[in-house]
Amino acid sequence: MAEEATETGTVRVDAWIWSVRLTKTRSTAATACRAGHVKVNGDRAKPAQPVRAGDEVRLFHAGRERIVVVRRPVSKRVGAPVAAECFIDNSPPPPTPVEAAVVGIRDRGAGRPTKRERREIESLRGH
Repeated sequence: MAEEATETGTVRVDAWIWSVRLTKTRSTAATACRAGHVKVNGDRAKPAQPVRAGDEVRLFHAGRERIVVVRRPVSKRVGAPVAAECFIDNSPPPPTPVEAAVVGIRDRGAGRPTKRERREIESLRGH
C-alpha cells in the first residue's frame, strides 16, 4: 500500500482531487479548477497549485459543494478505503430527494413563468 499512496510534501490540486476520488477523471478536476469551482484555503486554484496536509479544498462538482481538509497528499489514484483516509470531509449533507424535487423544471421554449405560475412556484417552495 505504501507504493499506491506516495507521501510527498506537495501535490498538484487537480491530481489530488482525482487521486482521492472526488472526480472521476483528472481532466474533469483540471476543468473544474480552470472554471473556478475549486478553492484552496479560500482562494481560487489553478490546476497546478500545490496542496499540502492541512489545506482546505472546496470543490463544487455534480451540483453539490464538497469541503475537505487534506490529511495526506497523494499523487496516484488510490482505492476508496485508502482515499477516505487521505482527507477529512466537512461537506454539508447532500440534499434529500424531496428537497431536490422542489426545483421545478419548465418545458423548453415555454418562456418565463406568468405571475400566477410564479406565485404557485413560490407557494410550493414555502416562500
